[in-house]
Amino acid sequence: MNTLKLTSKDFKKSDGYWSDYIGKEDVSDFDGHIEIEGGLGWVKFVQLGAKGHILANADTGIKAGEGIKAGWSIEAGWGIEAGWGIEAGTGIEAGEGIEAGTGIEAGEGIKAGWGIEAGLSITCKLTLKCAYRIFAGICYWREKLDGTENLITCGRFEGGEVAYGKLVETGLPETEPEIIEVNGKKYRAI
Repeated sequence: MNTLKLTSKDFKKSDGYWSDYIGKEDVSDFDGHIEIEGGLGWVKFVQLGAKGHILANADTGIKAGEGIKAGWSIEAGWGIEAGWGIEAGTGIEAGEGIEAGTGIEAGEGIKAGWGIEAGLSITCKLTLKCAYRIFAGICYWREKLDGTENLITCGRFEGGEVAYGKLVETGLPETEPEIIEVNGKKYRAI
């Protein structure tokens, strides 16, 4: 799978705090991984998507005017913010906060150094963890709600405070024992 490495030449400072993406590559649905070098502060995209992972080094945050979607994982040293939704095939991790205008969904776990905020629901199959508060279903733009907008569904909740939303823990999936092969014979690990 190809890896697109974005550096300072792919961004232009817009107001001293944000850097706008000006690169030539279409990153709305990139066929591979996207890695963003450190030292850029917050980087901003209209839309960011990748078939693989999206990684922003320790001192870089990601903001997308629309959505952020990765076939694998999304990880940022600072925060992750999207005008629409955030979706990852595996995990979502941010050193600071995670914020989405609509929903947040991860195939595995979600972890935030600060808090998590979603206009609609938050879903992950494994663990959900943050340092401070979680808000789900704070959508003020819908006239009628059907009761699913504020669901926080995860395998196990490991920390933080659910300030708004309904927490539903589904339990972690049972894993199959590891199979070890020694001299052509297979053994089940205990």
